[in-house]
Amino acid sequence: MDMKKILILAGFILFGNFLKAQQLPQITQYMINDYAINPAIAGMQDFYQVKTTIRNQWAGVVDAPRTTILSIYGSKGEQVGLGGLVFNDQTGPTSRIGGSASYTYSFTFTKSMEIAFALSGGVTQFKITKQGLNIEHQNDPLMLGGDVVRTLPDATFGFNIFGDNWHIGAALPQLLRANLNLMDDDFSKIYESESEGSLARHIYVLGAYEHSFNSHWSLEPSLLMKTVSGAPMQLDLGVKTTYNDNLWLGMNYRNNGELAALVGYSIQERYIIGYSYDMMSLLGPSHEFMLGIRFVEAEESAVLKN
Repeated sequence: MDMKKILILAGFILFGNFLKAQQLPQITQYMINDYAINPAIAGMQDFYQVKTTIRNQWAGVVDAPRTTILSIYGSKGEQVGLGGLVFNDQTGPTSRIGGSASYTYSFTFTKSMEIAFALSGGVTQFKITKQGLNIEHQNDPLMLGGDVVRTLPDATFGFNIFGDNWHIGAALPQLLRANLNLMDDDFSKIYESESEGSLARHIYVLGAYEHSFNSHWSLEPSLLMKTVSGAPMQLDLGVKTTYNDNLWLGMNYRNNGELAALVGYSIQERYIIGYSYDMMSLLGPSHEFMLGIRFVEAEESAVLKN
């Protein structure tokens, strides 16, 4: 077996084993597309909104992760929130694509505090595209059979405690811990190897607080903590300052030493454009774009905050 074949074989095996400890696709503008982190966010505001995040990680690295997330969410009445999300995460010949829908129920805890509980369910498809593998001999056993495709059910539980200008909550994605085997039968028999594991249950903690200095300036610190068995805890600490409820600038620090700059603009409090640039990564910078639209009445739009 030549070195190229060994590396590809190792990639298959490591990809499967890594699922036991892998963090789900990360985004830097989590404080804006927060429903993508916690479905209980859908109960916070009495209007619907659509947001999409497009992330190109490690620009310049061939086959680096590319992530797209589209979410729609909002409240139906005073206590019920509904939402949905679709995503596509591509890394070289491997991909993860899926979607989910959520139901949120919120109730008043005190005069200044509400609590929301959410449950989302959906499916995720994992795929290894063999056509994208650079194999010297096309009759190599690695290329036997078609692409490896696995479709699994998934669920997320979340809760969110919130007031007029703050929120803190947690979510448990990959709640079902479904089993996943990324080896096809021919590959497993030839190399007497298996790549089977379960989707690791994660814990996300998400929170933010907005302080208004005056009618023009506000400051919003935020945090996102991710934990999963077998992987180091990841902590994102961010801060965003907003001028006239339209223009915002921010920074985000990740506890692996990465730093990101954020900028965005809200048009008529309805249309949202955001961009972040991740730097100080050993593998290179990352670019992330965010677009959003809020379906609000004109009179409501005048008093909304970013």
